[in-house]
Amino acid sequence: MASDTVTRSTKVRSVVTETKFARWTLIILSLVFLLLILLLPLAAVFVEAFRKGGSAFFEALQDAETFSAISLTLIVAGISVPLNLFFGVAAAWAIAKFEFKGKAILTTLIDLPFSVSPVISGLVFVLLFGANTYLGKWLDAHDIKILFAAPGLILATMFVTFPFVARELIPLMQEQGTADEEAALSLGASGWQTFWHVTLPNIKWGLLYGVLLCNARAMGEFGAVSVVSGHIRGQTNTMPLQVEILYNEYNFTGAFAVATLLALLALVTLVLKTLLEMRYSEEIAASRRH
Repeated sequence: MASDTVTRSTKVRSVVTETKFARWTLIILSLVFLLLILLLPLAAVFVEAFRKGGSAFFEALQDAETFSAISLTLIVAGISVPLNLFFGVAAAWAIAKFEFKGKAILTTLIDLPFSVSPVISGLVFVLLFGANTYLGKWLDAHDIKILFAAPGLILATMFVTFPFVARELIPLMQEQGTADEEAALSLGASGWQTFWHVTLPNIKWGLLYGVLLCNARAMGEFGAVSVVSGHIRGQTNTMPLQVEILYNEYNFTGAFAVATLLALLALVTLVLKTLLEMRYSEEIAASRRH
């Protein structure tokens, strides 16, 4: 019996274990791919940004139009991310904790921004709020600006970033089930008390992870905001749009200076993402031990 077990174990190892040559080949290919596709372009951004020295770099960031683009990007992200946080938690809670008609449709709609091009997403808002549409005429009559203004940028950003929070929370909530909430309710807790003291602590790491990804995409979105912004310099250009304008004008120092900010955001996001994954894995392992 023991010999059969050893034989089966040997067979399994022989199937799943590659030769040393194959392992090193795969590792080298992966490293070369990362070097060519990720690390070299990222390094080139920083090299070009500081090619004329640090003074030119900081001077480019102090340009009035660039400063406006940075401020607008922070405003758009600062509004769209909290709204997506609220709606994402609500949608995930409804889908994971309750059964209702149309649940499958709601789940499909949450995934819609992932399957639609960002440019098409922006075009939808143009067709909805354009000057020749019913809503556009009504908004114009009441002096309300959606397109080519901050509200349009916020709506477009919310659309493309909506799934991130919900999609991180739905499988997490479904795996946790409803036992903790039912226990809290049976002990007399209200719905809000159950959410704040039971549901929210259970999903906090997944929630932070979703918000992190949502914020990174909101600040780096190009396609959707490009359609609805109108490219009004100093007013409706976000950081990605400003990079394009500066580069097309051969202002490479300015373009790469703004690009470094976006690259730093990506690096910070990557580090925080890794830390959150490690913390979440440790918490899961601790809960299983107990």
